[in-house]
Amino acid sequence: MVELARFAKMNGLGNAIIVADMRGRKDRVTPEAARALAEDPVTRFDQIMAIHDPVTPGTDNYIEILNCDGSQAQACGNGTRCVVQALAGETGRTSFTFETKAGILTAEEHENGLISVDMGKPRFGWKDIPLAEEFANTRRIELQIGPIDAPVLHSPSVASMGNPHAIFWVDRDVNEYALDRFGPMLENHPIFPERANITIAQVTSPSSLTMRTWERGAGLTLACGSAACAAAVSAARTGRTGRRVKVTLPGGDLEIFWREDDHVIMTGPAEWEFSGRFDPATGAWERETEGAA
Repeated sequence: MVELARFAKMNGLGNAIIVADMRGRKDRVTPEAARALAEDPVTRFDQIMAIHDPVTPGTDNYIEILNCDGSQAQACGNGTRCVVQALAGETGRTSFTFETKAGILTAEEHENGLISVDMGKPRFGWKDIPLAEEFANTRRIELQIGPIDAPVLHSPSVASMGNPHAIFWVDRDVNEYALDRFGPMLENHPIFPERANITIAQVTSPSSLTMRTWERGAGLTLACGSAACAAAVSAARTGRTGRRVKVTLPGGDLEIFWREDDHVIMTGPAEWEFSGRFDPATGAWERETEGAA
């Protein structure tokens, strides 16, 4: 009989997250299980944050991240906040060090319930993002959607926050753009050999911007933490804002601070919805009555 793993259905500003407790186990959440959970309207998610035993000494846990299409993701800021809230509730601790495919990051829960995640240092080199061809200046690259003489979107800033991002700057309301139509084309554009997260962003003041994101492997999302970080640092890098900004997403606000040491600190909430148990191989699941994972 398969031993079921515990999970918590959570969200970070509406970014649907499953925090799966895989500690003490040798198996992994399969792509098939991820897709099955994503297809169920009750467990539908943007990312699974699978908590494993630590791999590297000095870290608390290894976090494996899966998108709803079963592919692996390198980073998920909103999901990391959910992991912190779940583990803080279980252990009473407020500070954690995690390892992900993108590297090692630290996170802290504050007394007011908000959670800050050190998302690490952004990377701007074309090979680091990565891009399929060389661009000396990634503050803006040659890429557009629409007619050559009147493109709908053009000249995005590109950056890596452990995963690739393209940010298209616009002057109008971000909701006026058909991101559900442009997103899939741009995510899979040949210029992005590992695909990319696609963001439309409008700067609303020297310390604020509004954005929407088509998330690689997940589609339209209410919030994407790494995209908020990429947009914030790209806004500062191009002189549109300062290094501390409020980023407004469809799901709510995040505070992003690009520190002088080059680390990007993202602060925002997390919310628990319900707990359950699931089969990491198939995605079959059952609800628990009370308590969080």
